[in-house]
Amino acid sequence: MANPTARDLARRVLQRVEEGAYTTLALAGELGRARLSDQDRALATELAYGVLKRRARLDWALAAYAPRGLDGLDARVRDALRVGAYQILFLRVPSHAAVDDAVEAVKRVRGAKLAGFVNALLRRLARDGEPRPPDAARDLAAHLAVLESAPRWLVEFALDKFEHGEAMAFLASLNQPAPVWLRANRRRATPEEVAARLHAERPAARVTVAPDNPGAVRVDGGGDPATTAVFAEGLATVQDLGAQRVARLLDPPPGARLLDACSGVGGKATHLIELAGEGARVDAADVSTRKLDLAADTARRLGHAAQLRTVACDLTDARAPLEASYDAVLLDAPCSGLGVLRRHPEAKWRPRPDLAALAATQARLLDALAPRVRPGGALVYAVCTFTDEEGPSQIARFLAAHPDFVAETELRTWPHRDDADAFFAARLRRRD
Repeated sequence: MANPTARDLARRVLQRVEEGAYTTLALAGELGRARLSDQDRALATELAYGVLKRRARLDWALAAYAPRGLDGLDARVRDALRVGAYQILFLRVPSHAAVDDAVEAVKRVRGAKLAGFVNALLRRLARDGEPRPPDAARDLAAHLAVLESAPRWLVEFALDKFEHGEAMAFLASLNQPAPVWLRANRRRATPEEVAARLHAERPAARVTVAPDNPGAVRVDGGGDPATTAVFAEGLATVQDLGAQRVARLLDPPPGARLLDACSGVGGKATHLIELAGEGARVDAADVSTRKLDLAADTARRLGHAAQLRTVACDLTDARAPLEASYDAVLLDAPCSGLGVLRRHPEAKWRPRPDLAALAATQARLLDALAPRVRPGGALVYAVCTFTDEEGPSQIARFLAAHPDFVAETELRTWPHRDDADAFFAARLRRRD
């Protein structure tokens, strides 16, 4: 298909996600190849993310009008039905347009017979409306699993963690768009200056400086911030609010020698350089050379390259080419990534993460890095998730195994409370 429509593109993304791709990467790739107007690009994005976020609710509604259910349908037909149903139930799209598009899409790939089934099903949904979810009085978890479109294990986690009203708010927040946060590079510009420059570049955007989070700037309706002059000139970088708070938790002393373990693309490493000042040095360590190359690019763009050293290594190997000790260490450990479900809604429908295996990896990293913290120095452990196994329980295990460390403070962010990704972080200090 040489020139897909917005709906065609959304179905392509859903097909690639079904095959194992990440939504963000699949969508970026498809949009990069397509010739679509800004309006159609926005529609394709809304459809792809909307279907993935609301998949359980869409399937519940569709199954109510499918005599034999949906299980016998292949993925291409289910995707066409979901895209059609999402428009009928959640967008101000004329129902006949949504139905006709789905019918034509199925006719092209599966023939007229299945297209007729799709036509009848979606027309009935448009006529009779969305069916009620399961009765909350009989099974609250089943009710919320449909209403807020979440796997049952996630609903049960929310009900166990929060009271009823907040559990609903937490689950609902996972279906909202993730906000775009920037971190001002305060060596080159204040947050207020970044906000003013962005507003001048993107007048339609709403730009807000976060009053309680130094350096944080929120941008709504501004498109991709990486295409702005503010970004290109190194005045700011894209970083979620929760991630910004993790780096500040380390609170590095001026001129410190720091290790950013599992550094990734360098968001926290460059933040640590800004926080610790001109004399600081940061070793950004990771097993991925590709990510470290991106970290070095970010440091150059922000003007921090002279203070960053990238180190490709296995952090659990005592022979890794790192310093024997650091003033402070930040470990942003590999984790289940459940804190970014707003950005990666496909993860809701994949097998539940193996938390025991992840916790074991995190424990090995913590144990290996503990000796690299100088006496009196700080260690911050962080994960972008909300499970207790990867958060508080991991810290309790570490402190029991390492009596030379003491806990100082903890940080938790939640999408429904903080409008940030869900992070857990703990600041520990090694005894003098």
